[in-house]
Amino acid sequence: MLHPDPGTNQPSIDESVAFNLQKYFRDLDGSHPSAIYEMVLRAVERPMLEVVMKEAAGNQSRASDLLGINRNTLRKKLQQHGLL
Repeated sequence: MLHPDPGTNQPSIDESVAFNLQKYFRDLDGSHPSAIYEMVLRAVERPMLEVVMKEAAGNQSRASDLLGINRNTLRKKLQQHGLL
């Protein structure tokens, strides 16, 4: 079972993703989805990049350290999401 973040009443990230995916499937009302993996990754990746870049004050080297990815990879992802 998923649990809220300690010390808060807010759902954890994994709870939020699970809740919204369940809602997505309910809202389909019989339609058959495809490419869910890519859809979820893109939906999560953009806000994550926005928040981390803000936290790093726009410094890509710092942001790549926070994310644990190569700076070139970060730059590529920022370009893909139109965040440069």
